[in-house]
Amino acid sequence: MLTPHAAVLRRARVAASLLFLLYGTILGTWTARIPAVKHRLALTDGQLSLALLAFAAGAIIGMQASGRLVDRYGSGAVMVPAVLIDGVALVGPALAPNLPGLAGCLLGFGAVHGILNVAMNVNAVEVQRARERPMISSCHAVYSIGGFAGAGIGGLFARAALGPTATFLTVTGLAVVASIWVARWALPAGWARPEGPDAGVPEPEDRTPGAMRGMLFMGLLVFCCLVGEGAAADWGSVYLRDSLGTGAGLAASAYAAFSIAMMAGRLVGDRLAAAVGPVSLVRVCGVLASLGLAAGLLVGRPIAGVAGFGLLGAGLSCIAPQVFSAAGSRNPTRAGQAIARVAGLGFLGFVVGPVVIGGTAQLVGLPRALGIPAVLALAVAASAPALRPRPALPVRGGAATTTG
Repeated sequence: MLTPHAAVLRRARVAASLLFLLYGTILGTWTARIPAVKHRLALTDGQLSLALLAFAAGAIIGMQASGRLVDRYGSGAVMVPAVLIDGVALVGPALAPNLPGLAGCLLGFGAVHGILNVAMNVNAVEVQRARERPMISSCHAVYSIGGFAGAGIGGLFARAALGPTATFLTVTGLAVVASIWVARWALPAGWARPEGPDAGVPEPEDRTPGAMRGMLFMGLLVFCCLVGEGAAADWGSVYLRDSLGTGAGLAASAYAAFSIAMMAGRLVGDRLAAAVGPVSLVRVCGVLASLGLAAGLLVGRPIAGVAGFGLLGAGLSCIAPQVFSAAGSRNPTRAGQAIARVAGLGFLGFVVGPVVIGGTAQLVGLPRALGIPAVLALAVAASAPALRPRPALPVRGGAATTTG
């Protein structure tokens, strides 16, 4: 039988995983129904791009606001209402009457999505610290599963000729029910926070320029990873179809290989982190991502291209979770602001990276431009020592360890 202590931690892990699942499901559902929203409002590609840019801007704003909220009130107090509001905000784009209305809805949707992103990552770091063993990679794997689930839900509703409103309301109902579950099972406040008279007071060194540069550097590592993710999402299929001359079906398998390999890597990431440590794991993952994609591009064959994107996904799979873990563990009292900085800078890579690759492709061709993620992954591998664990503050429920 589980002890009360172990039972609380097991429920907390389930609650954290459920949040990541919902986060991915909500985003996957929205992505799957974007074409329907575009068609309903008769938007051009350029107009849709402006609306999607509002979502990205809102996400970055939300991430930065979430850091202080989480540090002040705790991850549990922020993430439960955030996932509820995120589900409700999903319905807004389906009801928008025009382009400005859609942009406004997506700005709000992106903001609450960004708040949830930071709060749930902080919560995952707190739970793994309390459990004294890694778990954040598996949470990110569950997020990937949620993305597949959301895309499947959107596809089923589209196949049944049901509009975005019905699709989003269904997912909103799931979010409402799940938020009740998360609220009951989430890690109790204080379990992962420092004890003593200075509890809740930020460490002085976190205010130093050196500490700020450290968080900035970690954000750059995630930025490099998300450039690769954005490149796979936006350019993988284009590369296979236009540069290698494949059919649409095989071209689509590039991103499918990337996504499946990333999910598989994250499912085993926690065990690997416990076995070899975060520094060695990130170093090997960075080399795998870099050499795998580079080899696929150099061979220049369709199957090699699919394999290259698969190896890119496997290599990138464990890097961002380990960076979030390291950032959140440097000082538990300011984990929210640390992860907010890292997540915000990283998200820019997902937005900016595909644009840079597209611009570079105009000058040197797409195959060479796709070498950018390979170079960045190699740079991440060389920078892996930045994630070396440091002594953490003691926490309730057991001695703290900076897992990652």
